[in-house]
Amino acid sequence: MNFSAKSVGGCGHRRQTVWRAGQIAGVTVLVAALAGCQTQLTNIGLSMAEPAYRPANVFAYPPHLSSSLQRVAVLPLAATATVGDLPEGCEALTPVLWEQLVKSKKFEVVNVTPDQLRSHTGRPAWTGTESLPADFLAFLHREYACEAVLLSELTAYHAYAPLAVGWRLKLVDVRTGQILWAADELFDAARPGVARAACHFEKHQSSTTAGSESGWLVLNSPRQFGSYSAAALLDTLPER
Repeated sequence: MNFSAKSVGGCGHRRQTVWRAGQIAGVTVLVAALAGCQTQLTNIGLSMAEPAYRPANVFAYPPHLSSSLQRVAVLPLAATATVGDLPEGCEALTPVLWEQLVKSKKFEVVNVTPDQLRSHTGRPAWTGTESLPADFLAFLHREYACEAVLLSELTAYHAYAPLAVGWRLKLVDVRTGQILWAADELFDAARPGVARAACHFEKHQSSTTAGSESGWLVLNSPRQFGSYSAAALLDTLPER
């Protein structure tokens, strides 16, 4: 999916996630290889032919955030489907996304709760792909003294190996309605490049949790893998 629209609601068609039998078979080999590397992440990296994965389905304009953008209202993590693992994923990954937003230090963040949204719009969450209420952005600007809003959607969530998390994020200027940044990515641990990037992320975290040096935890914990994927995507935000 390519981002070409410059106003909220302008992202194109929805990506369909397709699980293939080859991925399931391939991950068996991958997990076995990872299990044998208990201490050296570099050994894991060398065993993978693909380079570490970098998100590419990203739109950003302009290339730098304006100095006037200081505060961002963060809407609840949403999912269009209310069946399967997505509701569980939204609950599990909401604090993960918030934590990584704070760590990014790109701007101040303020939380918009589902109850606050329901009170004003009649709905507890918005993905950003719908037509928003006419006064929605003005409401956020007025109530939260923010210059932008982050709309977030969980498009895929697989809590068992091979882990997978799909994010669709959109940063919108509430004063103009312009999309400043948008990203739509599926992080699939069955792909060696993604697994390598996740292990690299875990190695450089300050946590001393057992298993972190081997890369086992990030490839088996939905929360840890969610942290990696959120951080990787937020790293593509425009610079100051």
